[in-house]
Formats: sequence, structure tokens, C-alpha cells
Amino acid sequence: MSVADVPLTTFRFEVVLNLDTPIPGMDVPLCDGAFAEADGLEMSMQPKTLAVGGVNDRQIHLVGPVSYSKLTLKRGMTTNLQLWTWFLLGTRAGSVLTAHGEVTMWAPDGTPAIQFSLTGCLPTKLRAPSLNAVSGLVAVEELTLAYERLMVVPPGAVGSALAAAVGLLSSTPSSLAVGLGGGL
Repeated sequence: MSVADVPLTTFRFEVVLNLDTPIPGMDVPLCDGAFAEADGLEMSMQPKTLAVGGVNDRQIHLVGPVSYSKLTLKRGMTTNLQLWTWFLLGTRAGSVLTAHGEVTMWAPDGTPAIQFSLTGCLPTKLRAPSLNAVSGLVAVEELTLAYERLMVVPPGAVGSALAAAVGLLSSTPSSLAVGLGGGL
């Protein structure tokens, strides 16, 4: 069962992560699930400030290094343990199990409104909620991903062409697909 197959009318966010290197024995997609909250699509630039001799009424600012936040997904439900397995495999010495992906915000009519593309994603935190034996679903209270780069991509073919031009899309079949709640 895919998130796309479930009519979640209040869920207007979708996250799809494709592993940079497939993991043997892992199902594709790694996870079908839904999260109630997403936070951390953020980037900031630290400008370099120059003081020019004899120019006392202003400063000159040059582009400096860009830093990125961490993407935090909260209160999720999945049908398998793939997130846990991916995180645990990534903690082995010498292991680098990064991914790249997209966070898409959907319009009320079901069309993509905007897409954020992430590269170099690495799981940094995975927390379970209080356990409940009533349902057969595997809950994820919080998943945090560090990422190397964030780009805003317009929806549609132009956005896909732009993402492909800068190397954000991959043909790797392994993917992690989860829906995010946003209440649009």
C-alpha cells in the first residue's frame, strides 16, 4: 500500500528519498507512511563583509558559505521497519548510506504546488513513540535527516529539468516514500 493509494485529504506534503546506494535485502520503497509534521527546510548564507579604505558610509557584502538546517519529520506511521533498518545499517563503521530526494507540497486540487530538492541526506535521529499493541502499524515519533544541499524547484517538467540539470534526480530505484501532513 502506497501513501498515494490512501485518500488522506488533510495530508498535503510528500517526501520521497532515493538512496544513493541501494541496500541489499531492503524492500523498495523502504517505507510507505505518513507524518503529521515536517520542519527544517531552511538554508542561510553568511556574507563576507569588507571594509574598503576611505569608504566610511557603507560596507560591501560578498556571498559567503551556505549552511542548512536538519529536516525533522514527526508523528509518522509506517507498515514496516525499513526506516529503522536504514538507520541501523547507517551506524556501522565506515557506512555512508546517504540519499537524495524531494519534499513536494500539493495544492488542494492534487497538483504539485512547490518542490524542495535535498541531496546528501543522512538519518541522524530516529525516535519511537509510546508503544501500542492495538494497531499493526509501526510508529515513528520523530525522524531527523541532515542534508548537504536544498533547492526550490518549480513544479512540472521545468522543475524536473532544472533538478536533473544540477544533478538532483537519480535513476536509482531504491526509494523511501512518505507522506507528510500539513493541513492545507
